Amino acid sequence: MSGRLLVTGAGGMLGQDVVHAARAAGHEPVALTRAELDVTDAAAVARALAAAQAEAVVNCAAWTDVDGAESDPDGARAVNATAPGVLAQAAAAAGVRLVHVSTDYVFDGDRPADAPPYVESDATAPRSVYGATKLEGELAVAAAGGSHAIVRTSWLFGVGGPNFAATMLRLAEGTAEVPGRDEVSVVTDQVGFPTATAHLAPALVALALGAARGAEGVVHVAGGGEPCSWNAFAAEVFRQAGVACRVLPCTTADMPRPAPRPAFSALVSERDDAPRLPAWQEGLSDFLHARKVTA
Repeated sequence: MSGRLLVTGAGGMLGQDVVHAARAAGHEPVALTRAELDVTDAAAVARALAAAQAEAVVNCAAWTDVDGAESDPDGARAVNATAPGVLAQAAAAAGVRLVHVSTDYVFDGDRPADAPPYVESDATAPRSVYGATKLEGELAVAAAGGSHAIVRTSWLFGVGGPNFAATMLRLAEGTAEVPGRDEVSVVTDQVGFPTATAHLAPALVALALGAARGAEGVVHVAGGGEPCSWNAFAAEVFRQAGVACRVLPCTTADMPRPAPRPAFSALVSERDDAPRLPAWQEGLSDFLHARKVTA
């Protein structure tokens, strides 16, 4: 059965794919970009919900600059914590379901690389401003009391925006101004599940209006298969793309960043009603194919 779906943050990498997935599923997406809707403005959100006459909302609006959040916590909190609460309260008042996207960074990552992945019931303990504000957003959505799914995911990549896989290919292939590299150094001590936005998006739509609509609360949805390091992910990017670029090992300590990263943040679901995604390698294959088509 088709329905109307409001997509906030629709101009971003994930938002674009959610709009495409909604159309592919026979729904009518109402796509609002950051310029078209300030998700921190309660009055604007209420007007947008009323105008859209949507049955559900997928919130893809987020502050995703992990390092930038450390120097601008108020800016990150406004988008990652305040805005989800505003959306959730408006959706609850209107009787509209909300699907909100969260992150693996709500966990501290203090597990060995061969530990079991995190499940929904594991204790959260964010180490960064980004992770802390995303957790605040989760709590705000839950507190609003309406029908909702909070979808934790990880290591997103897609054709609609900047991401790790695209960066690796740009570094190896080069540009007209900058020659490509024949080797890159990538950390081996951060482990998780890469997730293709083209695979995640249909799952979000299913949670909003489809077969998984009955799932309430926190749901983990990330790329399937076995978790990998960023180093192994880069190597697989080059292998599948047929690019001759060596991937050298390094550690997080070798490449310090303003925001701490969880060393281990692999996510799986303990829920029977959670959507399952294909192996992340399949997501990468689909990404590389789409990248050629849109080039």
